[in-house]
Amino acid sequence: MSVVSTALVTTPIAPELVRGALERTEHGLAPHRLPARARARGDSQIAMAEAQPSGVRLVLRTRATVVELDILRTRIGYRGLPLRADGVYDLLVDGRLAAWASTTGGRVLLLDPATGTTETEPGPVGTVRFDGLPDREKDLELWLPHSEITELVALRSDAPVAAAPAGDRPVWVHHGSSISHGSNAASPATTWPALAAAARGVELVNLGFGGSALLDPFTARALRDTPADLLSVKIGINIVNAEVMRRRALGPAVHGFLDTIREGRPTTPLLVVSPILCPIHEDIPGPGAVDLDDEGTVRFRATGDPTDVAAGRLTLRVVRDELARVVAQRAPDDPHLAYLDGRALYGEADADRLPLPDRLHPDAATHELIAERFAALAFGPGGPFARPSGPQPRGVGG
Repeated sequence: MSVVSTALVTTPIAPELVRGALERTEHGLAPHRLPARARARGDSQIAMAEAQPSGVRLVLRTRATVVELDILRTRIGYRGLPLRADGVYDLLVDGRLAAWASTTGGRVLLLDPATGTTETEPGPVGTVRFDGLPDREKDLELWLPHSEITELVALRSDAPVAAAPAGDRPVWVHHGSSISHGSNAASPATTWPALAAAARGVELVNLGFGGSALLDPFTARALRDTPADLLSVKIGINIVNAEVMRRRALGPAVHGFLDTIREGRPTTPLLVVSPILCPIHEDIPGPGAVDLDDEGTVRFRATGDPTDVAAGRLTLRVVRDELARVVAQRAPDDPHLAYLDGRALYGEADADRLPLPDRLHPDAATHELIAERFAALAFGPGGPFARPSGPQPRGVGG
């Protein structure tokens, strides 16, 4: 159990201290990145992914030099394989990464791929502590791990804390797969969407869900209903490696997804991003499968038959062609819609220098590369997110 320092005062963890949705639990508050209505319509995979708080952070204004956070984490693992490394908590002081920490304890959710069953092993509450902080009024951002489910139990500090002012930074809402969620990034503040947002001074709402960027209607409604100045959707890799549809269904599904978003955000800049290069799925359909080497290292592979592409099975090349076609078809009636080929973020030349370690997800250095390129292509001069005259209203219809 955590040890409470008597010199510290406890502050209730109110929703205004957290950027992201919250749900009260037996132990405290649990961040959620999808509303309850959407969660009720999904499966166990998206429920697990959206509860991992990628992009969610506590944002505080304080003079405190010590901050402690009690949390009950749930680590996710696969039976027979080693658990992932402990999740990381990043602390930013006045917008700059100043420290990071991990914690102990917590539950373990074990998945058995062979049977589809799960088992939860109980564990105690743990504490994350940051000390030696500057003794002055400052803004703190405590980014929660993107790879662990986290319940917030208690917040303590050696000086009062309040919610940091929201400010007037434009809000960028991004949806994507595990790559956007942050798989293999070094820490939550260094996923490629977090780095791109920091580089361009925008407020990130990350709706990247590992294994779950599948054009689900409830996700489109969440995008429609989330206040945003800028929207992007990165579509393709999960559709291929989960083999959820054929080419005939893809175009209408993308149209429907975009139609739903446009019901509430008709003029918000909306960027459709196709998949980054993934050699195993460029010309080979899904489904994807997991291979283990002698040391238990996970590698992914495509199991489909390339000759089935003519019959409508999807590869990443096919998906890119369809996405470009859909955007071009809609463009005359939607001047605020744009398309970005994901290979401009990570392409063939990059794969030679920075190969995907597990054949599917970028490593930390590649997250940095993707962030740098996305910031330049989307937010730079001439990009769909360029803001020559400041942010636009976020209300419905904005």
